[in-house]
Amino acid sequence: MKIDALCEAINKTRCPVCAGLDTDYSYLPNAYRSAAATPDNKDIARSIFRFNCDIIEAVADIVPAVKVQAAYYEQYGAEGFKCFLDTMEYAKKANLLVIADVKRNDIGATAAAYAKAYIEKSEADFLTVNAYLGADGVNPFIDSCRQTGKGIFILVKTSNQSGVEFQDMDAGGKKLYEAVADKVSLWGGGYMGRFGYSGVGAVVGATYAAQARELRLRMPNTFFLVPGYGAQGAGARDIAVNFDDRGLGAVVNNSRGILLAYKKEPYAHLSAPRAARAAALAMKQDILSAL
Repeated sequence: MKIDALCEAINKTRCPVCAGLDTDYSYLPNAYRSAAATPDNKDIARSIFRFNCDIIEAVADIVPAVKVQAAYYEQYGAEGFKCFLDTMEYAKKANLLVIADVKRNDIGATAAAYAKAYIEKSEADFLTVNAYLGADGVNPFIDSCRQTGKGIFILVKTSNQSGVEFQDMDAGGKKLYEAVADKVSLWGGGYMGRFGYSGVGAVVGATYAAQARELRLRMPNTFFLVPGYGAQGAGARDIAVNFDDRGLGAVVNNSRGILLAYKKEPYAHLSAPRAARAAALAMKQDILSAL
């Protein structure tokens, strides 16, 4: 199971960090940009892919996984989507686990088609899923996971501020995100790995530490994908509550803090790949100190 592979990789690297490849063309240093005054989507995709490859090579031996956000690639049309697929393939060849951040959801045959596309036929090891449509929209993804050994992360408590508008609503005596959490635990109960975690995981934002602490107790066998570290304001102390006493149970994503590290001190004197590596190592030490 891929959830076991993720736990093994975190143990091996001692680094529960996921490098987020949410790569917008505007993030690229001049050295990676197209020479064309007005680059087309093909030029942009080629530039982004070259940048991504260098970032992957820079961090591949120190982080267990990367997260590739589809929207940043889809905005550049078919060429951008191909770059999304190629980036995942390159990361796999670098022995990294890959999370495809697509947040897909639908029902019946449509959900099954999404699952086939992203779980069965792409290089992704994990997929992010929205559970708003209930079991009809989640079961096809779990079925594909069982066939392939892959996993999903279902949105439970997201890191954005306005998430409370729906996620904190009353749902029969509990918050809506708590009701979703209970469903995630139920759905994942029959798909367990040997480290005690299910292949059906949860997205739990780093910006809500108190809620994450409660969810860790509520979902002892659910692995968390934790966004919100760095650019969104959460630090290592905020995310420590997501882990068990083995240092497992969560992987923490950082996108802009790694991709754009070359723009900030103390890394501004470094190339983008070297800055990304330094930022990932600093994040690792920050998290380990909190754990």
